[in-house]
This record gives sequence, C-alpha cells and structure tokens, in this order.
Amino acid sequence: MINSLLIFSIPYEPVVFGVKLNMHLILEYLAFFLAFRYYVFLRKRSTDVISSNNRLSIIIGAIFGALFLSRLIAFFENPVAHIQEDWLYNLNNKTIMGGLFGGLLGVELAKKIIGEKHSSGDLFTLPIILGIIIGRIGCFLAGIKEFTYGKETTLFTGMDLGDGIHRHPIALYEVVFLTVLFIIIRRLQKSNLTFKNGALFKLFMVSYFSLRFCIEFLKPNSFYTLGLSSIQILCLICLVYYYKFILQGITYVRKKLYVL
Repeated sequence: MINSLLIFSIPYEPVVFGVKLNMHLILEYLAFFLAFRYYVFLRKRSTDVISSNNRLSIIIGAIFGALFLSRLIAFFENPVAHIQEDWLYNLNNKTIMGGLFGGLLGVELAKKIIGEKHSSGDLFTLPIILGIIIGRIGCFLAGIKEFTYGKETTLFTGMDLGDGIHRHPIALYEVVFLTVLFIIIRRLQKSNLTFKNGALFKLFMVSYFSLRFCIEFLKPNSFYTLGLSSIQILCLICLVYYYKFILQGITYVRKKLYVL
C-alpha cells in the first residue's frame, strides 16, 4: 500500500556523476549538522542558566557516553552475528537507543565532575528529536540494509523494503511518532504552563523509550531475558531511571480526570 505511493524503490541509492550515493550516511551526517545548528539557534534565543564552559563540558560528556553505549547495545542486539565481524564493522555499528541513554549517563557524570546542579536536557530536546527524524528517514531509504525494518505483515502499512516481502516500516512509524511529539513539546514550551527544568527532556525520553519497547516486538529481533531484546531491556532500565517522573505524570493525569 505505502510503496505504491512512492516514486522510487527501496533501498534508494541515487547515482550522481556515476557515483552511487549512500543516502543513509548522507542523512545521518545531515541530522548531526542540522540538530547542532538548531541547538545553537535555540540557545541564542533562550536564557541559559548554565555557563558556556559548563555547557561545553556537558556536551563532551554526552558525546563520549553516547559513543560507548551506542556501540555496546548495538553489539548485544545480535552478539552471535556481530562477533563474527571484524572490529571495524562493530565500531561503526551503533543504535540510537544506546546513544541516548549513554549520552544521558555521560551528561550526569560530567555534571557531577564540574559541580553543575541545573538540569541541562530541555535545550537539547527538540534538536535531538529533529536529528532522529532525519536519521530515521535515512534508515527508511536504506531498506533492509539497516536493522530498522519490521517483520512481515498483511496490514495496509506493510511495504516492500527491498527483499520482496511486505514488512512493517518501523522507521516511518518512528518518524510519525516523533513528528507529533516534536509538535506537542513545542506547544508546551509556548504555553502558559510552568514546567520544572528538565521536564520536557524527561517527557521525550519516557515517550520515545516506551514507543521503542513496543515496536521492538514488530522487528525480527533476537530475544534474550524474559523474551526481551537488548533494546527492550535498555528501555526498561531507562523507564526505571525515570520512575519518579512517570509516577508524577500519572498522579497529575489522575487529578485532571478527577476534576473533569
């Protein structure tokens, strides 16, 4: 159904001047560039309570944390297959989920080292979402060359991602979800509601990790402990990490429903 609306085949690899372009790699670098420029734009238009030096230390902590855990979690997605690959393959193999949680841990460690007490996540929230959206479009264009494709399905959303089988387009599901989440968080920022520092970043993390826990069941994963994949185990760890925020959200919603 979806593939009938496309004007190109998946994987999409256009040829320019005789050179086949890797659209996933191009969009991945574009995601980093645009996300960072958007962050710089937002920081100039906001009052940042964190000094430039501390903000730089926080960014460095996020980068190193993301680099480490993104590779580690990606390896454990399918360790039997990955252990047969060379070190360069495993070095380049990564997952955004490990990157997000590793970045979070790297930020918290950096803040402890420099003694920064203020929450730093809200300013990164929308740029991160924008970057993931662009990156996921690249994953979609890569078809089954990237492990963001789903199981075979007969649903109307199923499409041929390059192997002749109608599969769940997991990457597109994420693009739609993150686009809606971006709009919601942007409107919350512009609303008259008052949020604690870091609340919007926590909302993003809880929402996205909850989504990924669910849609991992739609992927041809290797399932380990309790029938869960490594990504799903990481999602649960993240949700436990934010359990206080989740309980506060549940309490808030219950009060609102009670008033209604």
